[in-house]
Amino acid sequence: MNVRCHVRLQGRVQGVGFRWFARQQAQLLGCTGFVRNDLSGEVEVLAEGSRPVLDDFLTRLRQGPSGARVSNVEVEWQESTGEFDRFQIHP
Repeated sequence: MNVRCHVRLQGRVQGVGFRWFARQQAQLLGCTGFVRNDLSGEVEVLAEGSRPVLDDFLTRLRQGPSGARVSNVEVEWQESTGEFDRFQIHP
């Protein structure tokens, strides 16, 4: 059974390749959804997949790419809608 997680990441997460990192990790794990920069300086992720896969994805997001420094991660679990067919970077 798939679930959805809505994630907000804070810290040095913009301008360090975080969106491309998130997309790469999601594609490796088979997650669907999107990642985008927020005007507040945060990165927002909406991902769907099985709970074990999303738990792994969250672990990778907390680490981030080499230039990132994630200081806070907020996660909200929701029911999956199945609306995504792949994982994309949104502007």
